Amino acid sequence: MKYIQLSYNEGVATVALDRQEKFNSFVMEMSLELQEALTEIKNRTDVRCVVLTGNGKAFCAGQDLGEAIAADGPGLESILKDGYNPIIRMMRELPIPIVGAINGVAAGAGANIALACDLVVASENASFLQAFTKIGLIPDSGGTYFLPRIIGTQRAMAQMLLADKVTAAEAKAMGLIYDVYPTEDFQAKVAELAARLASMPTKALAFTKQAIYAGWNNTLEQQLELELDLQKKAGQTADHKEGVAAFLEKRMPTFTGN
Repeated sequence: MKYIQLSYNEGVATVALDRQEKFNSFVMEMSLELQEALTEIKNRTDVRCVVLTGNGKAFCAGQDLGEAIAADGPGLESILKDGYNPIIRMMRELPIPIVGAINGVAAGAGANIALACDLVVASENASFLQAFTKIGLIPDSGGTYFLPRIIGTQRAMAQMLLADKVTAAEAKAMGLIYDVYPTEDFQAKVAELAARLASMPTKALAFTKQAIYAGWNNTLEQQLELELDLQKKAGQTADHKEGVAAFLEKRMPTFTGN
């Protein structure tokens, strides 16, 4: 792949956006490559956690505007319909946790792809920017769905209407992201978090992810029924049996993801 670097290490798949000269801004080819990477990860049985990050100074500066306005370009409809929207769906449907490791600026579609991750951590020099109104567009890539649910309508409205930059520290304070790491320790801290997730009961994590996101739209009764169904499935896993055995034997469990 030209714009996506994909690597594997001890149950962790790392997906790095790699168009550094353009601050990892997306073109259609890059969107399709990210879809290809997510499909490959989904089809592997040895991956138990994904890290999505950017190479260089930026996480992702959003859409490459040169492509967006080009007369012979794909056009905004195709950029969303064939590029970003499938990426967001694939991320949410992936049955393993995705850690968004935001190493620098995350703007426009880049900010909203970050929001589609399950756990988001940022370097202290990272920032988030809903830049769309600056160029007369609306937030896309699921942003209008995710952001109000994460931080509330008023804060989401302000970010999206005013298009002000949000620092990593501000993002953590408002609950937009999980944590902020010092820049010099960022990669090590991300690797530690990913390794921890990869060592946990993978199916239980997948069911938890499914339940939390379903709860955004379910009634209480629907959510109780979903919890019942998923708990029955979790109770049939080898990792559940191992967890109980380890608890009773007063030892650390060894989860295999089964």
